[in-house]
Amino acid sequence: MQIMKGKVALVTGAASGLGLASAKAFAEAGASVVLADYHEKAVYAAAEELASKGYKTLAVVCDVSDDIQVEAMVAKTVSTFGRLDAAYNNAGVQNALADAADQTREDFDRVTGINLRGVWSCMKYELQQMRKQASGAIVNCSSIGGILGGAQRGTYHAAKHGVIGLTKSAALEYASQGIRINTVCPGLIHTAMADEMIAGGQKEALDAMLKTVPVGRLGRPEEIASAVLFLCSDAASLIVGHTLVIDGGYSIQ
Repeated sequence: MQIMKGKVALVTGAASGLGLASAKAFAEAGASVVLADYHEKAVYAAAEELASKGYKTLAVVCDVSDDIQVEAMVAKTVSTFGRLDAAYNNAGVQNALADAADQTREDFDRVTGINLRGVWSCMKYELQQMRKQASGAIVNCSSIGGILGGAQRGTYHAAKHGVIGLTKSAALEYASQGIRINTVCPGLIHTAMADEMIAGGQKEALDAMLKTVPVGRLGRPEEIASAVLFLCSDAASLIVGHTLVIDGGYSIQ
């Protein structure tokens, strides 16, 4: 069932992982999809693969920590497809592991610039377009790190907590204008970020965390994508400012 037929969706961090899975879900649901990512070759390859299957796509190279690039990304979306109906602000990075006393300003600025200010910037320009249309749906990507603490991950968790606050506040501002804004909080998902954690010597820590997940497995990117698609669809028309935790029960213990 093409629940997004005729609509236009924008996904950041779309070259891999949750972003790519969500871009595919939007395309399969009938939407024209803009795939945005910092990694030029990867995002063009992802868009071309979807286009080869008959889907309408557009690849945009964008560093979400740069307001000028974000504004241009949204402008290109609208100039190409005429409107913007759904957006998944997914781009994010991990912080360098360090206790609070040892974290660097450079890493703090890097992580918050992408994970928090990047979401703020994307939402700002997406909302300017959706406000003109008096319609639209935005999903911002937080994390279980947005509702829990984590040793040596303070910068990442601070940014992800901030995403939830931004979302709730903006949701209150725009609900009466036909625009819904929500957040997803993925748990342990098998993505490139998880692979990087393993490669970086964090396999034991990841395995220890996995043992505490009630469902006993890593999540799949497609499971997050299906939630994002639902929140952007008319089926979620009464869901506003919600924080949807998708973690196999990890955070309820």
